[in-house]
Amino acid sequence: MPKLKRPSEAAGRGATDFIESLDRGLRVLELFGGSPQPMTLSDLAKAADLPRATARRILFTLERAGFVASDGKLFRLTPRVLALAAAYLSSNHVVSVLQPALDKLSSGAREISSMAILDGSDVVFIARASPTRVFSSGIDVGYRLPAFCTSVGRVLLSRLSDDELAAALDAMDLKPLTAFTVTDRQRLLTAIIGDRAKGYSLVDREAEPGFRSISVPVRRYDGTIVAAINMGAHVDRVSAAEMIENFLPRLRETAASVQSLLV
Repeated sequence: MPKLKRPSEAAGRGATDFIESLDRGLRVLELFGGSPQPMTLSDLAKAADLPRATARRILFTLERAGFVASDGKLFRLTPRVLALAAAYLSSNHVVSVLQPALDKLSSGAREISSMAILDGSDVVFIARASPTRVFSSGIDVGYRLPAFCTSVGRVLLSRLSDDELAAALDAMDLKPLTAFTVTDRQRLLTAIIGDRAKGYSLVDREAEPGFRSISVPVRRYDGTIVAAINMGAHVDRVSAAEMIENFLPRLRETAASVQSLLV
């Protein structure tokens, strides 16, 4: 498992504002998301780049708080960590406004729809709706994907200026996810600038084999892009032309219906 590090912002705010022990504890919590199996103390300490004794104290504290459980050798998260995600979702204004709109969109189109935000070089899906309320496996709330090869990601990246976008792409690890993933920086820059002009992005089999999706930006009252919503389908079921003809107008209508409500 690769080591997990985050860039320090303490220098910009002053050393007294930064609680290193809290940062380390959160870092350890994040590590559990990279493994489908319980982890040993040694695994966690190595991945977090922490001394074994420090990792042990952190895990003991998390266990006492109810976020981690252990059988003496292996550590795993408990359902209590879901309270952290629930707190974010319930307090997020964009989610509270968009979820009913997504439900209406999905019900009318009889297709699954999702909403995502940008988090560094990734997109994170923070809301989802299904006409049957039964979701397929794969993308769900909390799921992350690289921004450069997803329709929601390209819509969100399009809010950057050309220079900012070029710098952002230069800093990304453009690792292909499928045989169709575009990894050439100049091609991506041109594609995202073009998506900005069109007001939508359509990505074909770049993030997942056999899957294409179309996305539009969600803007708040002043026009700033705060999220992206999408609809997708298997390539054998819905063509790119059908997405533009049938999905795009519904997505645009949904995004426009909530703009005045987002502050």
